Amino acid sequence: MSQVLIQAGAKLLNALGRHSDLIMQAYVNGSVRERDHSPKVLEQLVQLGVLWRPEAQSELRLKSAVRILLEGSLQDERNRTINANIGASLASLKTLTEHYKEALHYNKYNEAAAHMGDLTEHVYQLSESLSNSVRVMFGRINNEFGYVSSVEAKIRENELAQGQVTDLLAQLECFRFDELSELAGSNRELRHLLVVSLQQRFAKAAQELSVVQARLLDLLGRFREFQGRTRLLKGFLLHMEQQPDFAPGNYANLTNVPVLFNQSDAIIANAAPDVNNVEHENDYQNIVASLTHVHKRQSKHEDTKPVDIDVTEQSTLSLEKDPLQTAVEAYFCEVIDSGQPKTALDYFEEHALEFDPEVWIYQVIGGYQALDDQDKQFFALEPHGQNDNIYTGNFYINDITLGLR
Repeated sequence: MSQVLIQAGAKLLNALGRHSDLIMQAYVNGSVRERDHSPKVLEQLVQLGVLWRPEAQSELRLKSAVRILLEGSLQDERNRTINANIGASLASLKTLTEHYKEALHYNKYNEAAAHMGDLTEHVYQLSESLSNSVRVMFGRINNEFGYVSSVEAKIRENELAQGQVTDLLAQLECFRFDELSELAGSNRELRHLLVVSLQQRFAKAAQELSVVQARLLDLLGRFREFQGRTRLLKGFLLHMEQQPDFAPGNYANLTNVPVLFNQSDAIIANAAPDVNNVEHENDYQNIVASLTHVHKRQSKHEDTKPVDIDVTEQSTLSLEKDPLQTAVEAYFCEVIDSGQPKTALDYFEEHALEFDPEVWIYQVIGGYQALDDQDKQFFALEPHGQNDNIYTGNFYINDITLGLR
C-alpha cells in the first residue's frame, strides 16, 4: 500500500514540476486558457486532481488543495483563508489516541507505531494550521490590506479579519487540556504530544491573536477617520461644483456659530456674591463657619515695647549611631575584608555581642535591605531555616549567611 502511494505521489509531483508555468498562470489568472495548451496535458492534470471544471461550460481552475498549497508556500497577501475547524481536529486526535492505546493493550506494536505516526502528523498539522492562521493575519495587518485600494474595501477586509479572529478564539476554547491529560495517561509520548506540544502552541496562539485583535481595532479606527475626512472633502467639492461663487463668511461674527467651527469652550460669565440675597444666607453662614483662621486688626494705639533678645552660645548636638547598627556595619566590613562568607550567629558568638540573637538577625536583614540596588549587587544573603510542619508557606529563619558575589 505504501509503495502505491509513493508511486502516485511521485507521479503527481513530476506533473507539477513539468507543468509549473501552466499551474502558476492558472493561480495568478484564476483559470486556464485551454487554447494555449495541449488537451492531453489538461486531461492528465484533471485526472491527477490538479485542475477541475466547476461546470460544464466553465473554464478549468486549480483545485482548492493546490491553491492552498501555493498560498501558504508563497505567503500570498491575497490569502484570506483561515482554518478555524479546530474542534474536528481535536476529535480526530482523540480517536487516533484511542486506536494507539488499544493497539498497545493487545501488543500490536506495528499497528501502534502506525497510529502514533498518524497522531504525530495530526498534532503537527494542527500546530501548523494555528501558526499559519496567525501569520496570515499579521501579513494582512502589516500591509494594511494593501491588496484593496479604497477605504471602504479596507474596512470590509478589517471586519472580515475581526470575524475570523473571533472564530479562532472561540475554537481555541475547544481545547480541554484536563481531558487530553487524562486521555494521555502515563504514556510519555502521548503526554508530550497532547499536553506539552499543544499547550505551548495554544498559549502562543492565544497571545498572538489578542495582539492581532488590538491592532485590527486600531486600524479600523484609522480607516473610519480617513473615511470621515474623505466624505467631508467630497461633500465640499460637490458643494463647490454646485455653487461656484461660494465664499466663506466670517463665522466669528455670527450669533449662532456652526457646530463645525464652534470648537472652543464657552466663557464663564462674571459672577459676584449677593450678601443681600436671603436665600443664600445659610450658604454664607456655612462658609464663615468653615474658616479656620480669622485675622483681626490690632489697635493703632496699642503700645509695643521692644524686647531684648539674649543670644547665648548654643550647645552642639552630636548624633550617635545605634550600637546595633554599628555592629551590623562592622559585620559587613569584615565579610568584605576577608572575602569569605560568614553566618550572622558565628559573628555574633565570636564578638560576644550582647543583643538578642533574633533581634541581631532581623537587624542584619534590615541592613541588607537598606542598601541601594548598586551596593546589593556585591553581597549575597542566604537564609537558613526550615518549613513549618503544619502550615505550608511558613519558613522559619534560624541563621543567615552573608557573602560576596
